[in-house]
Amino acid sequence: MSGDLPVPLNLWPIPAPQEGETMSNEMGVRLVHNYTHPSDLIIDLADGPQLASAIIAARRRSHLHAPRSTGWGREAATLIVTGWPLDDASPAEFFAHCRASLVPGGSVAVLLPHGDVTLPVDVVIAAKQAGLAYLQHNLAADRLPVPGQQTRLAIHTDVLILTRSARGGGADG
Repeated sequence: MSGDLPVPLNLWPIPAPQEGETMSNEMGVRLVHNYTHPSDLIIDLADGPQLASAIIAARRRSHLHAPRSTGWGREAATLIVTGWPLDDASPAEFFAHCRASLVPGGSVAVLLPHGDVTLPVDVVIAAKQAGLAYLQHNLAADRLPVPGQQTRLAIHTDVLILTRSARGGGADG
């Protein structure tokens, strides 16, 4: 999939993360199982142990809780998971480092607190400038709509999936 618009929008029924953490346990499991295979390497830049627990339970390989500003290892990863906003790097530098650390076809999952409608756009623009393509947008919600009832979704997290692809603006695919 190229990541060209329109980008698919999915709804994930997942509990909200605890205060000070990037994701819930269910979110970690969903990311690991949806975007990796057993031999794949995952770089965990999220706050909290949820992704690390999912990686271990699924028997994946990882660089757990690697600092964003230092090296993430020499081997390219299939999945990089990060919270947002960044503390120590500009978005352009961060996404350039992500692109260099991904295998072709690998993904970056950016977890954003839901609410600011411009934030996903800003993230996608910075990622595209670094040569990543916008692949998918997932909404994580505590409360899903009930058929026949008018209910608001309790969306707590936007999960942007970006990918390293030849059509994503990079010269080396």
